[in-house]
Amino acid sequence: MEKKNIDWGNLGFGYMETEKRFVSHYKDGAWDEGELTSDSNVVINECACVLQYAQTCFEGLKAYTTENGHIVMFRPDLNAERMANTAKRLCMASFPEDKFIEAVHKVVEANAEYVPPYGSGATLYVRPYMFGSNAVIGVKPADEYQFRVFVTPVGPYFKGGAKPITLRVCDYDRAAPHGTGHVKAGLNYAMSLYAGMDAHAQGYDENMYLDAATRTKVEETGGANFIFVTRDQKVVTPKSATILPSITRRSLMYVAKEYLGLEVEEREVYLSELEDMAECGLCGTAAVISPVGKVVDHGKEICFPSGMEEMGPITKKLYDTLTGIQMGRIEAPEGWIHRIC
Repeated sequence: MEKKNIDWGNLGFGYMETEKRFVSHYKDGAWDEGELTSDSNVVINECACVLQYAQTCFEGLKAYTTENGHIVMFRPDLNAERMANTAKRLCMASFPEDKFIEAVHKVVEANAEYVPPYGSGATLYVRPYMFGSNAVIGVKPADEYQFRVFVTPVGPYFKGGAKPITLRVCDYDRAAPHGTGHVKAGLNYAMSLYAGMDAHAQGYDENMYLDAATRTKVEETGGANFIFVTRDQKVVTPKSATILPSITRRSLMYVAKEYLGLEVEEREVYLSELEDMAECGLCGTAAVISPVGKVVDHGKEICFPSGMEEMGPITKKLYDTLTGIQMGRIEAPEGWIHRIC
């Protein structure tokens, strides 16, 4: 199969329209079969529930060309499960998990020419999303929904290598107890925009959000989960009912234990503990791991021993192992790799 004539090595992390996408409609209590379409436009009523009350959710995953030339996706079953959980929390009609996997498979397969070649550093980003589509003026859930999937080729999140970033402890709250912090709702990301832009204006790369109840415990950044390495090489990740369950983070914790033989722990992590940590990283689909070199807590600098020049040694091993699994260089646990072709 011949690839598109794209400068794969210079792709950014942005949107490029591809040829096919999937759309399915929910009406009268049931989803239709759905279909692939060439039309990238979405037509909805001006009073659609998504426009009035932000009833929308999404997922993000990637397709890769492996070392042996296959096109694969990484753990799409967990994205399907998470979207179903999100839909339930937002009173939306859940898209069947088996149909979710079929849909993302079809879209990647139909756009196989856009899957970057192995070794380019680029990947095909897959974006399933769903929204309330019928007119709703009173505050209530929609009766009709659209589930859609599009794909776009993206370059490596870090060009020239992953340099450690600087975070600030944020005064804004990301999610309240018993709120929607544990689901991938569009409204969560809208709520983070102001704080994120403010952080950038102040010279920081991202925010470190604390728990809203006590403001003493580390939660996440709004777009990624945290992973820490203690000075005795234990891999620790924060535990909270208001943290989005990152598929990358869960995979890294498995890799740490089963592939690298490290002790792992999911528990509450207090801000006061950061000075005793050896390494820190943000984990998510886009970058896998973004190393953190420094956290600034209202003028107080907390610098990790791993420094501001490169990933810490344990973080690097985690990154190399997980990306090796994704790219087919390392044997994957059963069920982790979904082969397209």
